[in-house]
Amino acid sequence: MPSEWDCISGVVDAVGTTLIQRGERMADEIQLVVFTLNAGDTTCEYGVPITQVQEIIRLTTPTRLPQVPAFVEGIINLRGNIIPIIDLKKRFNMPTDEYTDETRIIVVDIDGRTVGIIVDQVAEVLRLPLSSVEPPPAVIGGLTAEYLTGVGKLEDRLLIMIDVTKVFSEGEKKALKDM
Repeated sequence: MPSEWDCISGVVDAVGTTLIQRGERMADEIQLVVFTLNAGDTTCEYGVPITQVQEIIRLTTPTRLPQVPAFVEGIINLRGNIIPIIDLKKRFNMPTDEYTDETRIIVVDIDGRTVGIIVDQVAEVLRLPLSSVEPPPAVIGGLTAEYLTGVGKLEDRLLIMIDVTKVFSEGEKKALKDM
């Protein structure tokens, strides 16, 4: 069973912390799309608020583009819309594997741009009581990524909650919009 440090250490690359609902009045629970990223023998579970997800599709081989960041796999045509496809493991500097039949693309909106994010598997949609959510731990001398919004405690597992709208820097978001 991976520790929270094994999973979080791969995604830390920015400074700051984010509250789950940024000061808004919170409901008693949050509904999350749970997905996994595998790093060797370690499987890390992540959750993204269902409100950030437009749809989940099977992996379609993206058309490669020249001179894009390494985590951009390319573009696909999704019902007449051309969308960039991002490999989340590459973005998080995690080791990558071959894609499988379980690999999915989670389609999200990032600052007005539809983007597909490749994950190893979409596991479930679940409702998590906010009483089971802790703030993200301070990692590496107080540094934590601003897109980590919390850690959900389930019976025998931890769920790292992320805000996909904050996974990319402002410069990366601009580059995605220009694709």
